[in-house]
Amino acid sequence: MRLATIQTSHGPRPVVLNGETYVDVCATDPELPTSLRGLLEGGPAMLHLVAEISQRPAAIRHPVADAKLFAPIPDPHKVICIGLNYRDHAAETGAPIPREPVVFSKFTTALIGPEEPIVLPKVSHKVDYEAELVLVVGKKARSISRDVARSYLAGYMIGHDVSARDWQLEKDGKQWLLGKTFDTFAPTGPYLVTADEVADPHELGIRLRLNGETMQDSSTRQMIFSVDQLLEYLSQVMTLQPGDLIFTGTPPGVGIARQPPVWLKPGDVVEVEIDHLGMLRNPVVAE
Repeated sequence: MRLATIQTSHGPRPVVLNGETYVDVCATDPELPTSLRGLLEGGPAMLHLVAEISQRPAAIRHPVADAKLFAPIPDPHKVICIGLNYRDHAAETGAPIPREPVVFSKFTTALIGPEEPIVLPKVSHKVDYEAELVLVVGKKARSISRDVARSYLAGYMIGHDVSARDWQLEKDGKQWLLGKTFDTFAPTGPYLVTADEVADPHELGIRLRLNGETMQDSSTRQMIFSVDQLLEYLSQVMTLQPGDLIFTGTPPGVGIARQPPVWLKPGDVVEVEIDHLGMLRNPVVAE
């Protein structure tokens, strides 16, 4: 399934993509939770019901062409990010290959959806782009082993880890969190693609285009720490909850590594594309 969140007359609601329409599962069955995170909290049985509802002839539908998309999960408990997780990206930055995952986070106020503008803050002049595969947790997980870790995933989606490099790398103590979590610095979408539709998350082409020019073009096979390893590692420290998002790192080609560096500017359009997951597009504006 491809699950999304769209604007309806009743506010944001979870939907299922079905051809050229979105099935409004809550309008079809008012007993269902009114958020995608709420549906995930219902577990596999709830998602099975959602899949069944999406096929009903009498289901309430909205045309795809008319829909306004939000971030698929606009209200996760946590947004966790992994740095330097592609071998080719670590090489371009001159950083050694990490021995353990490099972990930071974003706040939920950074989340935006497709076509929503990335806003360049007045206080930063070095805003960079980073295409990323995002994992979506489907079941509560604590201290899980990697051999069963993937069974705790609801699925995958596209993410864009926008980064203010001057705040991240030039402030005292290197303010990774602050440089990564300005408002609008976490576009996600357009869909949550359920795990059963992705045979191997480590064999996905991942690309980023800036104003139509390809800037990043790699594969998730370049990831240093696999999906399974990341889930095992993180669950040692924290309880992962349904709807939590995990950004898994970016491939090479980022702006800071180019000569001269390439920074986002007002009027830019960024497209992130991952095989089987779709394409996430966002314009760039000044604050």
